[in-house]
Amino acid sequence: MNELFLALGIEGWKPLVGALLLPPVPMLVLIVLGAMWLPRRRGLGWMAVLVGVVGLWAACTTAVGFGLVQALCEPPPALTPAQVARLAHAPRTAIVVLGGGIRKLAPEYGSADLQAMTLERLRYGVWLARQTGLPVLFSGGIGFGRDAGPTEADTARRVAQRDFAFQLRWLEPESRDTNENALFSLRILRREGIEHIVVVTHGYHQRRAINAFERAIRRDGVSMDVVPASMAWGAPGPLTPAHFMPSREGFTHTWLALHEWLGQLAGA
Repeated sequence: MNELFLALGIEGWKPLVGALLLPPVPMLVLIVLGAMWLPRRRGLGWMAVLVGVVGLWAACTTAVGFGLVQALCEPPPALTPAQVARLAHAPRTAIVVLGGGIRKLAPEYGSADLQAMTLERLRYGVWLARQTGLPVLFSGGIGFGRDAGPTEADTARRVAQRDFAFQLRWLEPESRDTNENALFSLRILRREGIEHIVVVTHGYHQRRAINAFERAIRRDGVSMDVVPASMAWGAPGPLTPAHFMPSREGFTHTWLALHEWLGQLAGA
C-alpha cells in the first residue's frame, strides 16, 4: 500500500487516510448513520448508535488501549542492564534514534521544538550513548502532509546540544516515515562501516521499525544486525474498574496501536 501511494504520487494523502480510518472517526460515522436510520429502520439505527457509542467508550479506556498495543504491536522488552553493559564500546555499532514529530514553533523558545514523544526518544538515546560510548544517528525529516520548515533531525541536533550538552554524530533529515527512516539511515551507516544498529523508539513503534530496517537490509543486500532498544512501555498492572473508564491515556494507546497496525499492513 505504501508503495502504491508513492507510485501514484499521492503520498501526501496518507495523513488524511489515517485520520479517516482511526478513532474516533469510524465510531462517529457509525453513530451518525444510526441516527439517520432511526426514522426508517429503528432497530438497525439503535444498533448502530449503540455500537458506535460503546466502541468510542472502549477506545478511550486503558484496558483496551494497552491490550491493543500488546496484541497488535507486540512491543519488545526494554534492554536489561546486562544488555546495555554488553553494548559498551561495541565495535562498528551505532545507536539510531527515530523521530516522532516536531512543533514548528515553540513560543517559549522562539523556534521549532521536538514533540514530547520525540524528546523522550532523544533523551533515552543520549542516556544510552553515555552508558555505552556509542555514537548516535538521529533520523527524521518532514513528514507527509507537513508544511516546509525545519526538519526533525536539525531540531534534534539543536535540542541535544541545548538541553543535554550532547553532540549527535550523524543526522538523517530526508525521511518522511518509518520505512524511509530505515532506508536512509542504513545508507549513512553503511558508508561509515557500521555493522550493528541499536534502534531507539517507543515500544509500540518498535516492531514496525525493526521490520522496516530488516526490509532495507534485504533490499540493499548488506549484512547488518538490528537490536531493538524499546522504551516507555509497560503493562498497566492488574485491571481495576478505573482501567475501564475513559481517559486520555487510554485513547492515546488505542490510537497508537491501530496506527501502528495500519502502518505495518501498509509497509510504511
